[in-house]
Amino acid sequence: MSEKHDRLFARAEAILEGKANGFGMPILRSLAHRHYTPAMLSFAARMTERGTRAELGRPSHPNSPIGLMYRAFRKGEMYAAQNLALTLFYVGDLAGYRHWLRRAAQSGDDGAANELSRFEVRQPWPLARKINRKRPFRRDGS
Repeated sequence: MSEKHDRLFARAEAILEGKANGFGMPILRSLAHRHYTPAMLSFAARMTERGTRAELGRPSHPNSPIGLMYRAFRKGEMYAAQNLALTLFYVGDLAGYRHWLRRAAQSGDDGAANELSRFEVRQPWPLARKINRKRPFRRDGS
């Protein structure tokens, strides 16, 4: 069963990247409703592209982006908490960012633990410019 989900997920991603023909979002939505965690994260990330806190929803709502990421985290997806943390960072919720970064570090994500130890409220990525939290890249590449 997982092989079928893997193939469908790869097809949906190829469609959404413009490498194949078809409609990728319905495939992702279907896989997310079947609790396939990579599709849950991808679908949630694509739903949050506009980036306002109100559009993220609540963890208790299963079809909201935050609800999908939270359910992926509860199912054991290692990077779901860090994904949720960065989503909250990009909408300006720094308290939520720190909370979910801590949860990601507790679940064993070394990158999140490193990021939490520095806890930077400015990031080098272009999306951080939208919320006035941009900083230049360091010489060490971070």
